[in-house]
Amino acid sequence: MSLIADNIKRIRENIAEAARRANRDPSDIRLMGVTKTVDDQRIAEAIDAGLDIVGENYVQEGKRKIEKMGKPLEWHMIGHLQTNKAKYAVRLFDMIHSVDRLKLAQELDKRAGAEGVRINILVEVNVSGEDSKSGVVRDDAVALVKEIASFDHIFLQGLMTMPPWFDDPEDARPYFAALRELRDRIVTENIPKVEMKELSMGMSQDYRVAVEEGATIVRIGTAIFGERIY
Repeated sequence: MSLIADNIKRIRENIAEAARRANRDPSDIRLMGVTKTVDDQRIAEAIDAGLDIVGENYVQEGKRKIEKMGKPLEWHMIGHLQTNKAKYAVRLFDMIHSVDRLKLAQELDKRAGAEGVRINILVEVNVSGEDSKSGVVRDDAVALVKEIASFDHIFLQGLMTMPPWFDDPEDARPYFAALRELRDRIVTENIPKVEMKELSMGMSQDYRVAVEEGATIVRIGTAIFGERIY
């Protein structure tokens, strides 16, 4: 078994343990491999080891990899998405995690309609309020969700966030809990055509805590592939 396969096995075991601590079904949590700057051979090893979701930060990098490797698995867009790249994103990706403004949602809906597809999306929420992070601010998230619900070609599946970096993963817990609480608040609004089944949160250093707080997709790069080389 390769090192990458060992890493994936260990992470899945950790996810299952964290789920059980929270009285959750481990099968409700999906593991995404974040492949920014990761070479094709290591991605292929991860896919061979059972990885079934790949997350890409850049449209062009994702396009090259998808064209080479095909789509035997899901490809998700997790990086900040410029409006002028929307037409490419709807052709390439199975889900877009980083919808954080109405203008982008409008463009995705328009482009998906032109392609004759319906694209799954998540609304990215800046729960920390940091200026350096993308995402709609928490207080404006419900209004954005309601706007998105009126579109015909994008399908809102849930929320995504990235908390501040902490040495102690426990310090990230309030941010994960805040996203879950926001999700629960949106559910009570009973907004037509909106599902809130996905919470995309948790990375290599804090995914166990994220699972305990309700994550359904964890986005893991370093813990699978090792340190990135830029």
